[in-house]
Amino acid sequence: MLARLKSTVRDTLVYSLSNIAPKIVGVVLLPLYTAKLTLVEFGNLDLLTVTVTILVEILILGQATSIILFNNSADYKDKKKSTLFTITTFILMICALFVLFAEAVISLFPDIFINSQIHSSYLRIISYTVLLSVLNNLFFAKLRADEQSVFYSIVSVTRVLLMTGLTIYYLVWLNKGVWGILFAAAVSEFFTLIILFAKVIPQMKVKFESQILKTALKFGIPLLFASIGFLLLNLSDRYIIKFLLGSAALAPYSLAYKVAGVLNMFFILPFTLGLMPVAYKYFGSSDDKRFFSKLMTYSAFFFIWGFIFLSLFSKEIVHLFAEKPEYYSSYIIVPVILLSYVFSGIRLTASLGMLLTKNTKHIAWITLGAAGLNIVLNFIFIPVFGIIAAAVNTLVSFIIFYIITQNFSDKYYKIPFENYKIYLMLISGSIIAGTIYFLPAMNSVLEICIKLLLVGLFPFVLYLFRFFEKAELEIILNPAKILDFVKGIVKGADKNSTDSGTLMP
Repeated sequence: MLARLKSTVRDTLVYSLSNIAPKIVGVVLLPLYTAKLTLVEFGNLDLLTVTVTILVEILILGQATSIILFNNSADYKDKKKSTLFTITTFILMICALFVLFAEAVISLFPDIFINSQIHSSYLRIISYTVLLSVLNNLFFAKLRADEQSVFYSIVSVTRVLLMTGLTIYYLVWLNKGVWGILFAAAVSEFFTLIILFAKVIPQMKVKFESQILKTALKFGIPLLFASIGFLLLNLSDRYIIKFLLGSAALAPYSLAYKVAGVLNMFFILPFTLGLMPVAYKYFGSSDDKRFFSKLMTYSAFFFIWGFIFLSLFSKEIVHLFAEKPEYYSSYIIVPVILLSYVFSGIRLTASLGMLLTKNTKHIAWITLGAAGLNIVLNFIFIPVFGIIAAAVNTLVSFIIFYIITQNFSDKYYKIPFENYKIYLMLISGSIIAGTIYFLPAMNSVLEICIKLLLVGLFPFVLYLFRFFEKAELEIILNPAKILDFVKGIVKGADKNSTDSGTLMP
């Protein structure tokens, strides 16, 4: 088990490099966005970005996960190349139809864009960006399936750096506003596709497998609805805030999400990218359930520790990157959004029971149900309490989402998750993070020291409640063993190892 944990951590760290880059870019670009764009433009930009994300998830039809399944399943070992060609060809046709539809709308109904905050040029750029992004996501899934985390990260970072340079050029030098930002994203996706296509094309066989496509769609379509539900759960509040309160109210809420997104980019998303290939690979081994259980516990530990740190320093982060005072109050909702991300992260591991046994239809209904609850709550409470209600509603929905997901997964493949430890971390972490709302005004240096002390307090609180087991403490309290574990991660543990080493007796 120890060898598996090392390889999983290593892949997660490598994937995190591809996600650190976007956050660094976010740090660089946020002051530009808040300075160069009006509140209305910033709110509209966030809404357009969200729309692209939703459209990509819809048009990919859940086939990124299908590629991983077919690639790593022994039943389809001899059809990897034709499967990749079949899925890619089908999805390309779907995206091409979408682009043609967008062009038809622009040509046949030009009046709908007159006096609108959304220009027809935005729609054209978005349609091509979606096509390119869908294909890139398919090819990135192939890299994940082959556990090529290093190449994955190199390409991802290259894409981000290119997009950053182009965004600065169009926004600062050419003063193209929202259009320039969208165009920069489209160009970066295009060049990324060229790189990925050159890598993936030798792994394709020009043979259309209709039966494979039927199986892939049967597996992926429920995941499509699950993805739509997840995006609605996570993003629909933006549309509702704009509808009820306007784009100016959406701007500070969007900034809060970008700050909280650091947790998602540095911890949750990298873990997510590495989880499913590992899960499919080790599913059915003698100690797979124990391995998945420890993954849940350890990942939750780091998610919650990151949540504590970012919550306590949310005010400083917002003030650092917001160029206008209208954004300063955003820090109040950052901890609530961060906790929602934590539940989102542990929910994926909780859903392994359904994913591994291919009972994906339940994931779809659970996700759509949570999204529906969130939308209803938002329409009820946002008009009364404003954007803070949107954050709280999302948190409530994610908590319910997590609990129901775990209960359903247990029916198909019960994994003995360490629920006591998970709830202990959630409660103690929330209490520590919540002190941000009660800290009095004080000297800035003293305030930073107190916050750092509170961050470091988290593992000690867990220790007092007997969170750590004897075998874990032997590693944590032994510098030589910690160094050995780190060396194993850096060097790369043998992913096919049958190492019997374990953190458990």
